[in-house]
Amino acid sequence: MEKTIEALNSKLDLLIAAVARLAPPSAPETDIDSADCYVWAADPGFLEPVHRVNRVDIGLIKGVDRVRDILVDNTERFASGLPANNVLLWGARGMGKSSLVKAAHATINASAKTTTPLKLIEIHREDIDTLPKLMNLLKAAPYRFILFCDDLSFDHDDTSYKSLKAALEGGVEGRPGNVIFYATSNRRHLLPRDMIDNERSTAINPSEAVEEKVSLSDRFGLWLGFHKCSQDEYLDMVNGYARYHGFDGDAETLRAEALEWATTRGSRSGRVAWQFIQDLAGRLGKPLKD
Repeated sequence: MEKTIEALNSKLDLLIAAVARLAPPSAPETDIDSADCYVWAADPGFLEPVHRVNRVDIGLIKGVDRVRDILVDNTERFASGLPANNVLLWGARGMGKSSLVKAAHATINASAKTTTPLKLIEIHREDIDTLPKLMNLLKAAPYRFILFCDDLSFDHDDTSYKSLKAALEGGVEGRPGNVIFYATSNRRHLLPRDMIDNERSTAINPSEAVEEKVSLSDRFGLWLGFHKCSQDEYLDMVNGYARYHGFDGDAETLRAEALEWATTRGSRSGRVAWQFIQDLAGRLGKPLKD
């Protein structure tokens, strides 16, 4: 009898161990005090601290002075506890949309105008439908948070944009007062034009269907447009990077090489200017500043 009980206990232990292995791991404890920047890990659901942020000094972002000032002002008001808007930064590729968000965040924290640091949390596009879960985690925290989604857009069969709409302004609770949402996109209305046209052609009331799609962008109080830069603005970016990283050389040679680089790429932008500087640093055998 005792042997039978021991055998059963042994099998139960094996069964318990097997079930434990099948269970999902518990989410790591989020330490909201450990960093100023985080990445939202939707599964299992915690904030992963980022101690070394990939960003540039705000003074190196050229050709967008007006939108830069608007974004910094909006961010500063939010960090100070004043009313501020969700922001959609849209437009030309490589003109510093995401760089400006990260630089504005760093600028506000460096100014020491607030008693507590402003936190920046990146949420990936595919995790947008977990926004309510993230906001529930943040609403009781003693900090103010910028939720940042880079390259936000939605495909034809994607309905997660409804979660974003509710999280930004709708829902019973609405957006927590200590949370604001910044997003970048190459297009202003976030949804494909043919998706909107298809809704118009198949809906009982076509105009209502179009309004449903377009109203997502309306949840952003500020639309900041980024347009292709001129040759002079592009060269200003190149010269700014060159000075910052200590490249002392012939100005005319730098100008000619920078223009040739832009010609081979078929475009001029802040990203192209930075790629040229990286190539230049490699050819000169000089490291770039952090």
